[in-house]
Amino acid sequence: MTGTKKTGNNSGRGQRDLRVKVKTARGRKLSSTLWLQRQLNDPYVKRAKAEGMRGRAAFKISEIDDKYRFLVPGARVVDLGCAPGGWLQVAVKRVNALGEKSGKSIGTVLGVDLQEVEPVAGSIAYVLDFMEDDADEKVKEWLDGKADVVMSDMAAASSGHKQTDHLRIIALCEAAAYFAFDVLEEGGTFVAKVLAGGAEGDLQKLLKQKFTKVQNFKPGASRSDSSEKFVVATGFRG
Repeated sequence: MTGTKKTGNNSGRGQRDLRVKVKTARGRKLSSTLWLQRQLNDPYVKRAKAEGMRGRAAFKISEIDDKYRFLVPGARVVDLGCAPGGWLQVAVKRVNALGEKSGKSIGTVLGVDLQEVEPVAGSIAYVLDFMEDDADEKVKEWLDGKADVVMSDMAAASSGHKQTDHLRIIALCEAAAYFAFDVLEEGGTFVAKVLAGGAEGDLQKLLKQKFTKVQNFKPGASRSDSSEKFVVATGFRG
């Protein structure tokens, strides 16, 4: 009697698991091990490394700009909390800050952060607390005028309490918005990260008073299990 040869393997036996697994090391918490494992298996992290970008966040601003088109050649951009520099890298290319696109206007990219940032060609990063009283005047002086775009991927230090973290990042975003009101040119754009959680209504109300259009967007580069989204306010009323 001859048997029937099976083709295929529906059970999945014999197939290698290509995910990187990280063993828990002495002194490392389980949460840290899981975070490291997620980083090593994140396709955006791998892509950032392959393309020389400073982190997966670079793909977030790329997707946001693909949809709303505010990083145009010649634009003057301020990146709040710019470390490690991924958003600067994207902005430099898109506003033609290096003058690589012949015949296109040359833009300006300025970053500010509480810490020093490794230089990104085509941009200038300053150590500055944007909430200082004269921060807006310093930025306008450095830009030699007002900005066309103010953008922020800042997040407050995590407390481990979801609602507290939500309130902290909304407060940070509101502070960034008031800064933007002081430095934006009429018609300008404000982009900032927020966490969904119910307290962002007042922020939306505030932005709608100052901009002609306010929308929310979650780029594909944001992790699916994250509550982060980005508010995109266009058409600053001045």
